[in-house]
Amino acid sequence: MFKTNVGGIDRILRIAVGVALLAAYFLMPGMGYRWVFIVLGVIALGTGLMKTCPLYSIFGISSCPLSKR
Repeated sequence: MFKTNVGGIDRILRIAVGVALLAAYFLMPGMGYRWVFIVLGVIALGTGLMKTCPLYSIFGISSCPLSKR
């Protein structure tokens, strides 16, 4: 379906940042712009879990290790 283009430390960082942003959304109820946290958190967490990033695909970037031949 989608080509894997997010790997290794990039994937771990995306998942960690996604979880942190989602936590910030729930821990800061008085902030008017907290909806930004949930949007960015879902995007970061989703791309980390699915191992694919649409922007990486558009620009031809990949953080996956090169396959050995």
